[in-house]
Amino acid sequence: MRRIWVCTGLVLAVAACGGGEPTLTEYVESLNDVVGRASEQYYDLVASEQGGVLVAEGGQLTAFTPQDLQAALEQVSEIAVEVEEAVSAIEAPEQVADLHRLFFDFNGGFVSAQEALATRAGTAADWEELSETPEMAAYRVALAKDKQSCAEFQAKLDATEERGVFAETPWIPGELKEVVELLLGCEGYPEHPEDVYRPPPTSTP
Repeated sequence: MRRIWVCTGLVLAVAACGGGEPTLTEYVESLNDVVGRASEQYYDLVASEQGGVLVAEGGQLTAFTPQDLQAALEQVSEIAVEVEEAVSAIEAPEQVADLHRLFFDFNGGFVSAQEALATRAGTAADWEELSETPEMAAYRVALAKDKQSCAEFQAKLDATEERGVFAETPWIPGELKEVVELLLGCEGYPEHPEDVYRPPPTSTP
């Protein structure tokens, strides 16, 4: 699926920062908690009979209906809302505040497109019809942009590391890159966003 949540444990050993804001360790651990919950919910959904549509491609779509996609995307949206609410309660330390705002500020268009696609999927007669709708076209465009945004964010992290911004805590760039992979699944985007949920061409007798 696009935006795969993957949960792994991050073992951090850093000195506490002064002041009342959370330490970098507490910040990353808080994000890990969010990732863990979302990851478990998402993979339970994908493993379900109906939720498998989220990762179906080409001929695999024949095992599902557009209404299955509607139901699955609605559940994905519920997970996303929980993530948003949890993240909004996390205060980012000053060292990573700008990166935090950038990271959690580039998915609005994608979410809207996903919600519109879910609504349209509920009325589509089949995959051929749904594939040609404006909602699907908009979703594919949003998905491609979202994939590019993830890559651009990764590039900004790389540039931050090269500038030595976190020289006193050298683990931070690598760990934040891992969090990016965990929360957004940069490696989990489809190779060709323009073809998601596109059924195989039907053969002419």
